[in-house]
Amino acid sequence: MSWLTNFVRPKISAIVGKKEVPDNMWHKCPGCGQMIFHRELDENLHVCPYCDHHLRFDVDRRLGFLFDEDGYQKIELPNPASDPLKFRDRKKYTERLKEARNRTKTNDAITVAHGKMGGIPVVAAILNFDFMGGSMGMAVGEAILAAARLAVFQEAPLIMISASGGARMQEGILSLMQMPRTILAVDKVKEAGLPYITILTDPTSGGVSASFAMRGDIAMAEPGAVICFAGARVIEETIREELPEGFQRAEYLLEHGMVDMVVHRRDMRDTLVRLLTLLCNQGPSADVVAMPTSPLTPPSKGDSAETKKSQSKKNGTAPRRVTNTQNAPKD
Repeated sequence: MSWLTNFVRPKISAIVGKKEVPDNMWHKCPGCGQMIFHRELDENLHVCPYCDHHLRFDVDRRLGFLFDEDGYQKIELPNPASDPLKFRDRKKYTERLKEARNRTKTNDAITVAHGKMGGIPVVAAILNFDFMGGSMGMAVGEAILAAARLAVFQEAPLIMISASGGARMQEGILSLMQMPRTILAVDKVKEAGLPYITILTDPTSGGVSASFAMRGDIAMAEPGAVICFAGARVIEETIREELPEGFQRAEYLLEHGMVDMVVHRRDMRDTLVRLLTLLCNQGPSADVVAMPTSPLTPPSKGDSAETKKSQSKKNGTAPRRVTNTQNAPKD
């Protein structure tokens, strides 16, 4: 028995091998606490099938879902100085950047792509919360400028998908500078007569919500998304009052006119295509539809009744004769 236990069984185990279960096979829903199998979650666009809670969605999966089947093309983004302030907290800023880049396989917290949605050319910029909380630094600011320039160059709408904790503290004032820069960038898109649509996902806060994220011609939000500048706990401690239920959630903002619509993730593409079709109407312009007419000239004070009569005959119309029947004799 000991020979079987000590010799045979280890040999069999070594030959067969021990199967390891990956850590990402099951996900726990933050909303209801249910365990969801990863395939079911992927098929449901990372929306909980039990409580409809919208979990965070991978950048490439979201872009693939929104763009047409022809796909999309990412653009190469500017690469500003990584650590201008030589910042260090518990770690060096350069180390944090290296870790985030290795984990996400991206250079920074934003991706810019162009393609077609419903056959309409569009430019899309999307923030990645997995990269240092989607925080906005110089690289994000430069990327948004590049996206706006591309949209104007291609005469295409610009779609901004935000998920961010705000400005990146490791870059100090240089990150705060991106707020007015990004506002000016999206304003250039608007001045060109192109639609600018924002999609606010969980969370959108801080300097991002105070700048380009809330500047959309149409502001859409996912259900339950936290959209704010300062957090609820900070506000409560500042004003020393209890905040209403659902404060800073997408539905609360919709009720108070801060966003235009709250759209379920599965309906996001269809809603976008419908909006783009309306906003990018390719029908004939007003000057083509209107019939050409000669300008009207008001009569001068010296015009006599004979002159008006001759003008009426020239135009093929006769002056209207008004008969006063008030004093006419009755039968």
